[in-house]
Amino acid sequence: MNWYEKLSRYFPTEEMKSREHIEALLKERSDIYFKDEGEHHVLMYAELEDFIFVDYLFVSKASRGQGLGGKLLSSLKEKKKPIILEVEPVDENDEDTAKRLKFYQRQGFHHATSIGYKRRSLATKEVNKMEILYWSPEDSSEESIYEAMKKTYELIHTYRDIEWYGESYEQVHEVLEYEKTNRDKTIFDDLD
Repeated sequence: MNWYEKLSRYFPTEEMKSREHIEALLKERSDIYFKDEGEHHVLMYAELEDFIFVDYLFVSKASRGQGLGGKLLSSLKEKKKPIILEVEPVDENDEDTAKRLKFYQRQGFHHATSIGYKRRSLATKEVNKMEILYWSPEDSSEESIYEAMKKTYELIHTYRDIEWYGESYEQVHEVLEYEKTNRDKTIFDDLD
């Protein structure tokens, strides 16, 4: 099974970029977009001057619980930059959503409660609410995480979108919002 099949089988359709989109990023944005692939994992990420965005992290079921995901994130943490990623809220019908959140919580990630993020999938046409998690070697502000997410959205998510999907994603200000007051509750609060 190739890297794209692994990602497509694991991630929901509404979260997947097309293969052409990802391959274009790897080829045309090779200065910032990278793939780390092994027999049991696929890690796709963008590394910019002041942060890292994890686009996809897949670890095979056979390898889960053996520390592989933690090692992959540790290699990114060694770069001493904030690490940002998107995660879907807990879905009672998909136990993996809670497991993923617990994993990221164990890895020291925080929930950016002041950032609202809703994006319409060009594949399903549905609006999906996502949450932003981040790890920082220093206490980065959520406002700086918000600015990094805006840059990620414009450089990675919407890269040549009309060419790949026949239409554009929404503008960044329609997708991301920053509330100056943090919500009291984090995405981790409902975990067992």
